[in-house]
Amino acid sequence: MLTELKNPFPQLKRVLAYSLPLRRKFRRISVREGLLLEGEAGWGEAAPFWDYDARESARWLKAGLKAATSPYPRPKRQEVDVNVTIPVTAPSVAAQLVRDSAGCKTAKVKVADPGSDLRSDCERVHAVAAALGEGGKVRVDANAAWDEEQAVKAIRELTAAARDGGLAGLEYVEQPCKTVPELARVRSRVEVPIAADESIRRARDPLEVAKAGAADVAVVKVAPLGGIDRAVQIAHETGLELVISSALDTSVGISAGVAAAAALDHLDHACGLATVQLFTGDVAKQSRLPRGGRLSVGRAEVDTAKIRSAPRLAERWQKRLEEMMRY
Repeated sequence: MLTELKNPFPQLKRVLAYSLPLRRKFRRISVREGLLLEGEAGWGEAAPFWDYDARESARWLKAGLKAATSPYPRPKRQEVDVNVTIPVTAPSVAAQLVRDSAGCKTAKVKVADPGSDLRSDCERVHAVAAALGEGGKVRVDANAAWDEEQAVKAIRELTAAARDGGLAGLEYVEQPCKTVPELARVRSRVEVPIAADESIRRARDPLEVAKAGAADVAVVKVAPLGGIDRAVQIAHETGLELVISSALDTSVGISAGVAAAAALDHLDHACGLATVQLFTGDVAKQSRLPRGGRLSVGRAEVDTAKIRSAPRLAERWQKRLEEMMRY
């Protein structure tokens, strides 16, 4: 669903709000909402989750405005390898998602969700590893759900599950714990590389995790960091291996993510930018879906023929936009 809002920005042509159902619950939500901003350069997206306050959400708005009004940086590659994202679901469904992923050879499996347990997570990782087959890679994302001891135990068992599924182990574990000191201690106790996400995008100092030697991989997201240029800058300054990932964006936000990934000096892993697969529909005329496990550089064009009257959606996002603009 798309609906038009009052446009408070002289540099924009229009502002839309969208609402898109997800195929399966993800991050404990079943519908994704956000803003789409049309400017001289094209479309930008600003879709902070509802549990983010106005101050933090303002960075997402800044990113959307920049994407709509400025050209993307010059790419250093024309295509980017991407991973399929596996939500908490049955092992058989997880395996089918891999097979339906349009050639993705890397999978990110969500684990440590309130609706799951370690045994179920291991079964899902095993099924995904087996479905990926030779040459595949599996990574897991705990969204900071574990304490140190839980993380060490879970990482060892999940690694064994990946090996039992026919792979060498886990590619990396994303954000096993909440704090940087916990990440550093876990990293010293396990052989699997540690990736930082929330410790970068929600931190006062996004470089703290690198300075502390608490991670091997930086997972960088464009919108939460304030835009493509800022995301690329932070990515390079970390000195870590790099992944550009989606914040559960539509094709508009995915286009910005691909642009950031394409602008990096080095890109070490498949990027988490195939998340349009998680929606039942899209806002774009042509969805940014992978082919052969890759996405190409380019902008998404919003299908404005889908604009409809949606007073409740418009009202809540007009109010939220006003709150974000205060910062």
